[in-house]
Amino acid sequence: MNRCYRISLLTAAMGAALPLYASNVETEAADRSPTELAAVRVQAKQDAAPQTTQSGSFGGGDWKNTPAAVSVLDRALLDSRQVRTLSELAHNDASLGDSYAPVGYYQNIAIRGFALDTATGYRFNGLSIAGEQRLALEHIAQVEVLKGEAGLAAGVMAPGGIINYVGKRPTDVRNLTLATDAEGSRYAAIDVGHWLSPRFGVRFNAAWDDSNSYIEHADGRRNFYALATDWRISERAKLEVDANYQTSAQRSASAYQLLGASALPGEVNREHMLGYQAWQRPVGIDSTNITALHTWDFSPNWQSRVSASHSRTVIDDNVAFAYGCYYAAQCADGSVPGNFFAPNGDYDIYDYRSPDDTRRNQELRAELHGRFSTGNIGHQLTLGMDGFHRTVDKRRNVNEYVGTGNIHDAEVPQFAPSPLQPGPSVRRLDSRQNALFVLDRMDLGADWQWLAGGRFVRLEETARNKRGALERESRLSRFLPQSALIWRANDQLNVYASYVEGIALGQEAPFWTVNDGEFLPAVRSRQTEVGVKFAPSDALALGAALFRTTQPFQYAQPDASDAGYTFGERGQQAHTGLELTARGHVSEHLQLTASASVLQAEARRSGTPAYEGHQLINVPKRRASLHADYALPFVDGLGITGGWRYASANVATADGRVRAPGYSVVDAGLRFQHRLHARPVTWNLSVDNLFNRFYWRDTGSSSGDYYLFPGAPRQARLSVSFAL
Repeated sequence: MNRCYRISLLTAAMGAALPLYASNVETEAADRSPTELAAVRVQAKQDAAPQTTQSGSFGGGDWKNTPAAVSVLDRALLDSRQVRTLSELAHNDASLGDSYAPVGYYQNIAIRGFALDTATGYRFNGLSIAGEQRLALEHIAQVEVLKGEAGLAAGVMAPGGIINYVGKRPTDVRNLTLATDAEGSRYAAIDVGHWLSPRFGVRFNAAWDDSNSYIEHADGRRNFYALATDWRISERAKLEVDANYQTSAQRSASAYQLLGASALPGEVNREHMLGYQAWQRPVGIDSTNITALHTWDFSPNWQSRVSASHSRTVIDDNVAFAYGCYYAAQCADGSVPGNFFAPNGDYDIYDYRSPDDTRRNQELRAELHGRFSTGNIGHQLTLGMDGFHRTVDKRRNVNEYVGTGNIHDAEVPQFAPSPLQPGPSVRRLDSRQNALFVLDRMDLGADWQWLAGGRFVRLEETARNKRGALERESRLSRFLPQSALIWRANDQLNVYASYVEGIALGQEAPFWTVNDGEFLPAVRSRQTEVGVKFAPSDALALGAALFRTTQPFQYAQPDASDAGYTFGERGQQAHTGLELTARGHVSEHLQLTASASVLQAEARRSGTPAYEGHQLINVPKRRASLHADYALPFVDGLGITGGWRYASANVATADGRVRAPGYSVVDAGLRFQHRLHARPVTWNLSVDNLFNRFYWRDTGSSSGDYYLFPGAPRQARLSVSFAL
């Protein structure tokens, strides 16, 4: 059972923060002295653009010397945009997009047109976490987006890339944030840290969120707690431990589907919840994530790193799910595919319940980093081994038709729920990856570096159906090579070229194909990339990357079978694109986070001509994202913020005949910083979708079916943060 208690957020936050404030005041009073100190000169400096990363197929380190496209979204940007969900996070980079991201449920995104694998695509402090959770951001210092293949970092994964959340480290901080929005939501968060001794520090983050959704009946609650500790065991050894727990409850909003498999729904009310039934319970999601990292410096040139993680999420899935039209009158004769809405907007409503859906990720990694030279060649060597274990336990679900509604219903008709109950829990998946990896960064003179390495991975998986019967056993061993060359043109400019191979699990055949439930073999992907990174100052970073990623094409092939489709593998899908990024201060008062992407994603030699020669589903050819923060020079502490998001037309059918129109969305805001009793106070007002534009933000798929999610209407949020 999900445990998310409705409490007074203001009472909880102030109760936690005021003792800290009082204690600090007493300490200051006790420390006061009439001693006159020497004058101190203070000089302001522009914040530096993010320059270091933890994740990456070519190891962590300096942004400019990493031969891959990496975007870093820092804490200041997350606070300014008041980002709370994964879908909102994706607004800040043109290479990212939604990929089945419902309101009220865990969300997924795509990078470079490839949906992330929820098993391996999301990381916390560089280690895998279960992606089937509502990923919190209160305890995060920065979010790293590695675009493209990351075989060395993640092994078996989707080729789009990975998202790595980097936790805040202990420091002396006492912050309280209160927030609300135009819907009347209540939000409170505290961030408290202190070094208890010269060798041991702690940091505690907590958040209480009582949100009112713009979608009717979709209000939700969330409680979040996180603790980070650093222990400097000795001058050479350090232990970092992070743990967080979150519980949430919110009704999940069903998506729209094409009408008659050929037309976009018209006159959609995006505040209306499709299929709503009064007996529909909220979806409960509880998650726990723990990471630990031990580092040991053998010498100035050699270091060992041993890290471990445990991630567990439990989903109580309860949805009155709007799906298809198998039972609607217009679809009864089979002239309209049943896995879409009817031409007149009718849709079926299902009582779907899947409690105790439990996902566990566990990882153990050991690495050795060292520097040495052989003749005139300098080496930075990384050797490591990695063990990853993932399990999925699910109960036999209830998925029963209860009635039919219409997208234009003012009130959804009410039906009786199914009397059926979920069955016993079954271990549906047991997956183990064991790997060895090596990477050598070689200095070939002052201007050139060559990186070479790879990961040997062995994957063993056992999958069972909902009744416990064996579905498949798979074993594979692969070596995934990678190489890159970096030319240091000058102190500000680097040029690189790289080649990486990866492997991703085969997809499962949808229920409406003749081979329903069959898993296809794993596929090998290949990526080549050339890029330029330019840092004209410490406060500004500019980048450009040209890439091509290919892998075998797996899809539902139209044929003469009884079902009309067979899910199989034929031909190739190729994603070829250009990305441009800019991050940092372009002047004393103006800071930009900007990106643009042109991406061609097509199928080739598939044997189905109608599926070729156009963009793949849910991959706009062009995207752009811009966020600007301008500090007004004539009003101390006052700044204006603005944003612009653009996406071109988005394909919604496999044959490319139906497309969701392109869109532009404008965001705006104000930021004001001042001091209250000598303590900093920061106000943030943000308005997303300022002109209340209607648009389809997502035409993504789940389990082989395609869905349409409208973008949120105008959303105004206000927050205030106090340094206590």
